[in-house]
Amino acid sequence: MLSIVATPIGNLGDITLRALEVLKSADIILCEDTRVTKKLLAHYEITTPTLSYHQHSDEKKVSEILSLIADGKHLALVTDAGTPGISDPGNKLIHDVISSDPERLKGFEGESRDLDSARNDVAVQPIPGPSAVIAALSISGLPTDKFIFMGFPPHKKGRETFFQEVADAKHTVAFYESNHRIAKAIGQLGKVLESDREVVICRELTKKFETVYRGSIAEVAQMTVVEKGEFVVLVRGRR
Repeated sequence: MLSIVATPIGNLGDITLRALEVLKSADIILCEDTRVTKKLLAHYEITTPTLSYHQHSDEKKVSEILSLIADGKHLALVTDAGTPGISDPGNKLIHDVISSDPERLKGFEGESRDLDSARNDVAVQPIPGPSAVIAALSISGLPTDKFIFMGFPPHKKGRETFFQEVADAKHTVAFYESNHRIAKAIGQLGKVLESDREVVICRELTKKFETVYRGSIAEVAQMTVVEKGEFVVLVRGRR
């Protein structure tokens, strides 16, 4: 079994009772960064062994994980914060578990495992909880009956196209941005949006210095946005 466990995006009190139960009962916790996850585990006195899995994990690591699942182990996947698989490398592992080739497992413990049959018995179950994009949408005041989530903007190539797609969208758009590029993102939005288009920028949600900047893009561009922490940017769709 593979459990996809959402963890707090800031406030440790936001973890669910079910998530704690799964993290305690799992055989192994797969972590984006074991150092980050161990702080959470220590807070709740959870001693389950951890194993790293991140965007740079190679095929050998993936095969090791698939082999553990084929052996009937219960693995819990967490990201540093929020819901694994949402703009997160955990999505690739979930895909690999669902569509694995048994040939990839040859060589582990001197045998070839029958993952094809095991895969049909393995449940990939969601343990829902915190998600920065959903938290931001919930307090935005923008239309949320339909929205588009676009992950992170490209760093260089394709960045202008990305922001033009944001501007052309008919529904509310949500995307993440780093502290290093938030000022640049606001500037690029100012070039492609009508001056009165509504924008909401959420910084450090659920944390001590949580801040929400609201207004038209012209107004937000004049605000002093603190360039520290993590950001969710929301833009009202074209009317």
